[in-house]
Amino acid sequence: MAGTDRRQAPMLGGPAVILVEPQLGENIGAVARAMLNFGLTDLRLVRPRANWLNERTRAMASGADRVLDGATLFLSTAAAIADLQHVYATTARRRDLLKPVATPRFAAASMRAQTARGERCGILFGPERVGLHNDDVVVAEILVTVPLNPAFSSLNLGQAVVILGYEWFASGDGPPPSRLDAKRARLATREEVLGLFEHLESELDDAGYFANIPDKRRKLVYNIRNSLQRGPLLDQDVRTLHGIIKSLAGRKLPGRRRARGKAEPGPESS
Repeated sequence: MAGTDRRQAPMLGGPAVILVEPQLGENIGAVARAMLNFGLTDLRLVRPRANWLNERTRAMASGADRVLDGATLFLSTAAAIADLQHVYATTARRRDLLKPVATPRFAAASMRAQTARGERCGILFGPERVGLHNDDVVVAEILVTVPLNPAFSSLNLGQAVVILGYEWFASGDGPPPSRLDAKRARLATREEVLGLFEHLESELDDAGYFANIPDKRRKLVYNIRNSLQRGPLLDQDVRTLHGIIKSLAGRKLPGRRRARGKAEPGPESS
């Protein structure tokens, strides 16, 4: 999905994302892209391969150069987490280590609270093929495991970061801002919505939709109105639907428009 609006102020910061011995530059690029989608910018790489920052890396980052260019390199996991107060380690395997295990959602909520207190957090991700070694896991306070199909638990590095990043972003205060452009569209008034309903129901009456089940007309009308109000209608939606109804009504063949109660069968009465 493409929805970048470079006029908006960027959302930056959040917990550090620490990749331990990432093997492919493309995966680092995918991680950078995932991070910036959710306002994460602190990327730390522990012993990445030589020439990790290449054309393929930038291509996979899809414009998240801010994250790539700001990445910091470390020779050890200990050095990468030295300034953090809280460390979470992602793992898909059962460990012999006695550590609490959290879902991404719980971990995100915990990091939000810690960050709000001014404490710095980081999330460890291991090499693509084998994951984190116990030497790296042991430095973390909490293990994070994504609930997946037990018969097939296979996420790539970018996908894992997307899940953690999304939960972090979603744990923030308040709903996302509305994308409704008040200059181009507005929510329809109840008068406009009711007018749409009356237009539609009038045409359905004329088409004989309710003819064979007059006793169920009221219930069907309720169902139709409810189905059209699953979400708020814009004034443009109402105008468009009026046009569709008018167009369909105008395409009736001569003689097809019958008096109410004498039309062809409508919906089944069962």
